[in-house]
Amino acid sequence: MGLDIRLPIGMLFTVFGIILIAFGFFSNPSLYVQSLGINVNLDWGVVLLIFGATMFYLGIRGTLSMRGK
Repeated sequence: MGLDIRLPIGMLFTVFGIILIAFGFFSNPSLYVQSLGINVNLDWGVVLLIFGATMFYLGIRGTLSMRGK
């Protein structure tokens, strides 16, 4: 078949995760006073990066297994 939906979803979430990690890492710490000092952007960036990398890996694995059949 054609394109596995996990590939573009994985790329999208990976890119968003990297952007949030960069913003959370380089942003002013005074932004996080309202969230009790927790860097929410950095935390959720890591979550999105892990989710995106997992989806991308599963998409690659599924695509490669379909080629073998």
